[in-house]
Amino acid sequence: MKFENAEVSVIKSKRKTISIQVKPNEVIIRAPIKMKEKEIEKFVESKRNWIEKHLQSLSEKQKLFENIEPYSDEEIRSFVKQAKEIVPKKVEFYAEKIGVTYNKITIRCQRTRWGSCSSKGNLNFNCLLVLLPDEIIDSVVVHELCHRKQMNHSAKFYTEIEKVFPDYNRCHQWLKQNGDKFMSRIPK
Repeated sequence: MKFENAEVSVIKSKRKTISIQVKPNEVIIRAPIKMKEKEIEKFVESKRNWIEKHLQSLSEKQKLFENIEPYSDEEIRSFVKQAKEIVPKKVEFYAEKIGVTYNKITIRCQRTRWGSCSSKGNLNFNCLLVLLPDEIIDSVVVHELCHRKQMNHSAKFYTEIEKVFPDYNRCHQWLKQNGDKFMSRIPK
């Protein structure tokens, strides 16, 4: 299991399925403890084209964003301040519409996530949301709040989102296509 310009690691744990995570210059395979090496290799080989395509895409994105000016500390503080004003109002509005409760709202500058929801109902949002179109912010808020009904990404979960936010898929695609432009400027 070798890929050009990528380190491959296999992590075995108490899980039932095998998964592949592709990062810049890295391929992580997570597998059940009892799965044999040959089975893992066979699975990875069956996904070789997909893995190579994603490695290439990530490499191109890295090159594209190499010389971009990072946000200043002052800018990030400003984003956090704005997000603390905007996001809680949206959470309150959509929580009522969805019919869920939530606990604490935290705003941070994060490299990989736009939002998250814990099993205790704590919501976490990226301060960079304030740089995005309003409907995209709404889609992230609705996504996290719907985890209060379904703590997964099942068909039922997306049905909950569609009930409240029918335009979710378009917004989600926009975020997938454009989100890196914003996150790539977070200082390392």
